[in-house]
Amino acid sequence: MTIDMDVMAPAMFGGLVIFLLLGFPVAFSLSALGLFFGFISIELGFFGPQFLGNLPLRVFGILSNELLLAIPFFTLMGAVLERCGLAEDLLEGTGQLFGKVPGGLAYAVILVGAVLGAITGTVAASVIAMGMISLPIMMKYGYDMRIATGVIAASGTITVVIPPALVLIVLADVLGRSVGDMYAGAIGPSILQVLLFLLFIAGVSVFAPHKVPALPDEALIKDRRKVWLMVLRGMVPSIVLIFLVLGTIFLGLATPTEAGAMGAVGAVVLAVFNGRFTWSLLWQATENTMRITALVIYILIGATVFTLVFQGVDGAIWIEHLLSHLPGGQLGFLVFTQIFIFLLAFFLDFFEIAFIVLPLLAPVAAKLGIDLVWFGVLICVNVQTSFMHPPFGFALFYLRGIAPPEVKSSDIYWGAIPWLFLQLILVAIVIFWPESVTYWIHKGTGVDPSTVRIEVPLPDLPDEDSQPVFR
Repeated sequence: MTIDMDVMAPAMFGGLVIFLLLGFPVAFSLSALGLFFGFISIELGFFGPQFLGNLPLRVFGILSNELLLAIPFFTLMGAVLERCGLAEDLLEGTGQLFGKVPGGLAYAVILVGAVLGAITGTVAASVIAMGMISLPIMMKYGYDMRIATGVIAASGTITVVIPPALVLIVLADVLGRSVGDMYAGAIGPSILQVLLFLLFIAGVSVFAPHKVPALPDEALIKDRRKVWLMVLRGMVPSIVLIFLVLGTIFLGLATPTEAGAMGAVGAVVLAVFNGRFTWSLLWQATENTMRITALVIYILIGATVFTLVFQGVDGAIWIEHLLSHLPGGQLGFLVFTQIFIFLLAFFLDFFEIAFIVLPLLAPVAAKLGIDLVWFGVLICVNVQTSFMHPPFGFALFYLRGIAPPEVKSSDIYWGAIPWLFLQLILVAIVIFWPESVTYWIHKGTGVDPSTVRIEVPLPDLPDEDSQPVFR
């Protein structure tokens, strides 16, 4: 029996789906499938052994990629800030500032979630910090439990979209675009996400104020000067660190790797400034950084093995033929891919989606004339929902882990539903309003480099028939 090469790509993709559904580790599943189908393809003559000889070169290229060094730096920055008490100062001060307003604590959680997202870059740090501080206060003063748990989990997920999110660095590397452009493109959706969350709480405070009561007078600090000082003490260092990290990238003064290194040093300085620095803190932060970095690298190497063999059996052509002929052109492709990624997010985290799925979709998007920065930010916004999917969302797991026993799991899961719909609304906004992403990207000179022609005039040469003259 002869096997046609046309069935290899669907077989590889189907095998990957089966392995993931069975719960095998993603990195090792990718490597095993890639090598298995690679050896079969060599035996069947689809490509020669020298084709797999490219694999060590590609792995070395991953390990020597300077851009990926930004991941451990930003992870270390977030891990240190998670433990240095900055979140406590921000939440306490902002909560007191909005305490007299119905839903004030929820407003504070959303705004502080955005700030923490910009300086920590990790969902776990944001959700755990805000949950441990604000959830007991919300419970004490009569907040509806579904609203309280939902706003804490959702505000933590803003971290996925707001720069300098780790997923944006990964997407920039996979799509071949600059990190600065990805950061700039994510500014608009980040602002819109915060506004959608604030509008939801405003609606709840108007139509159901008993679910988000204002703080009683005895819980408020009477000295408003002290409140503002508390807010500034938490906010000013955060803004300085954000400018240090993002400002230097946008201004072209530092690469993402250099900015990440400065951010890590700045986080340690903030920890010392707050009197929270210990060698135990640094060790825990370093250990967490090593764990996340190893996870990313293993997944990336596994994805490289899989995609190399997948391309060798014309998998890219199969995907392109499958997706480029969808009805609706660009819009049909975007809607289909976002539904597909939304469903995948039930089972895969954002690193796995970025390394496995995106390399298959990006060439088709480029062929359809879709701006890859816009496409990358759109996927980032969609992947954000993976943290809120009941019952698999990691943000819900983090919250469940630190919530008191009297908080029911059903309240956490049902509380996540409205916020999940708000995130999907943002996905729709980005699809139908691409300027929300592209407006913030530096336009450059507006000259297409491919159209530039450099012509150097040649000097006048003597005629072929003329005789040389010696002087």
